[in-house]
Amino acid sequence: MDATDLHTERAVYAKVRRKLLPFLFVLYVVAYLDRINVGFAALQMNREVGLSEAVFGFGAGIFFIGYFVLEIPSNLILQRLGARVWISRIMISWGVVAIAMMFTRGARSFYLLRFLLGAAEAGFFPGIIFYLTHWFPSRERARAISLFMTATQIAGVVGGPLSGVLLAMNGVWHLAGWQWLFLAEGIPALVLGAAAAKYLPDAPEHASWLNSAEQTMLAARLALERESHPHHTLRSALSNGNVWLLALLYFTIVFGHYGIALWLPQILKGFGGMSDLRVGVLSSLPFLTAAIVMVIVAKHSDSHEERRWHLALSAFGGAIALAASAVARSPLLSLLTISIAAAGVSSTAGPFWTMPAGFLEGTAAAGGIAFINSTGNLAGFVGPSVVGLIRQATGSFAGGLLAMALAVLIAGIIALAIPRLEQGQLREQPLKEAFSESS
Repeated sequence: MDATDLHTERAVYAKVRRKLLPFLFVLYVVAYLDRINVGFAALQMNREVGLSEAVFGFGAGIFFIGYFVLEIPSNLILQRLGARVWISRIMISWGVVAIAMMFTRGARSFYLLRFLLGAAEAGFFPGIIFYLTHWFPSRERARAISLFMTATQIAGVVGGPLSGVLLAMNGVWHLAGWQWLFLAEGIPALVLGAAAAKYLPDAPEHASWLNSAEQTMLAARLALERESHPHHTLRSALSNGNVWLLALLYFTIVFGHYGIALWLPQILKGFGGMSDLRVGVLSSLPFLTAAIVMVIVAKHSDSHEERRWHLALSAFGGAIALAASAVARSPLLSLLTISIAAAGVSSTAGPFWTMPAGFLEGTAAAGGIAFINSTGNLAGFVGPSVVGLIRQATGSFAGGLLAMALAVLIAGIIALAIPRLEQGQLREQPLKEAFSESS
């Protein structure tokens, strides 16, 4: 490829990033905000409706059971119907349930609504990852995925202060502050769900903002990459040992990620003397740190076309910082170490999601990515539940932070044990063989 062609190709990818990523970014901000706002609601809700720390941890995590059950079917439907229709459906349904969270009256209704929220949102994240494979070749994906996934951090940056303001509306129109939080943060999902049906093109050939030459170039580049990836079925993906190793790796990452995200407001509140608004503002700092660092790591990963070491070193850094936060005795030091931990854990995202997207194709990609995401996200149930039980038993978050540190440390070790995923090859491989080859 000469310099002119390379410049043209890069210009097309830049245009795709400008047209798609900001909108997808906003969708994920709203999705993630509706997923984690329960952590801020708990500052009032737990007391008012009688939820213990163990009950809250279990209920916060049960979201991921509903998510797990419907994740693969949802992604396969997306592959068949297209992103435009299915992403719209997902957003509208989760918006309805997110608003319904304001009617929580006790443990049972809390469990039910969190389960339904997970079921409604199932397929959104892996669907977007699969959707991006239709627009970006593998060497451009870590950056695109990371830019998209900074939404999780920006949701924390925006969501903390916003949630603090909404909690301060306690009593307005006879609604509790935590009810205002669920109502106000659920409505955008309904609006954006309707917008997605009109805005998202299913593939480059349907994008009116690309001219015919740009559509042809992008389609040819992606087709050339697909030709190097033999077509595989869902069964071949789910029987591949590397897919299972990636699911295990993602499980350990998610354990640490949601342990931080769902418990951070209560960890900060535990320092004492802080209003809900101040907790919301301070909680944005770890997310802001993570948003900056994860993009830098992903860009460096793309420029060197290397994934495993970028992933592993990010995980090791996150694990060390989580362990340090467990023994920190001052609010400032604790906030600093948690910010570093959030940056390390979040920076695994870009390199990680480039790995399965780089060796899975077609139905295998839709189902395999959904399987990895859904299985890994079961840690979103396990992590908060474990932290809640440890907190209730010991009266401290130290044990829970150490459990998160151990999980993220294991993530780094597993990452270094997976040597073959960037070669664009998928073959039938028993799970036992994958583990023996990686050891």
